[in-house]
Amino acid sequence: MAKWLVKTEPEVFSIADLKRERATSWGGVRNYQARNFLRAMKVGEEVLIYHSNTEPPAVVGVAAVKRAAYPDPEQFDRHSEYFDGKSTQENPRWFSPDLMFVKEFPTPVELARLKAERKLKAMPLLQRGSRLSVMPVTADEFKYILRLAGA
Repeated sequence: MAKWLVKTEPEVFSIADLKRERATSWGGVRNYQARNFLRAMKVGEEVLIYHSNTEPPAVVGVAAVKRAAYPDPEQFDRHSEYFDGKSTQENPRWFSPDLMFVKEFPTPVELARLKAERKLKAMPLLQRGSRLSVMPVTADEFKYILRLAGA
């Protein structure tokens, strides 16, 4: 099974929010490559939750795919900031899977720590210019991050 990493801004939606809600639709993604990764997610696959745009940015926990991607309903809502007038019910452009809370790390793994680890140097998150909010993670990278987190 594939492993993933999703970025979220904790002021918008944090690991604590996911823990409280237990599950959520991971919608609002409006980048085609990230959308393709969301569509590739399968039920049961594990997802690292990364808090971005905060100090310090860090991997803070794990979620799992509860429901495979389906058309993101916000693309059809004219009042949503994620509305897409070119998207139709017959030909939707944007998709969102449901993610469910698995665990919060006792110790978040900060970006600086990730960058210092030779075993993680190939991670897309750590590549210069990488701004995707959804990306694959290898099984070895996933296990190594869990170990760094003490999980």
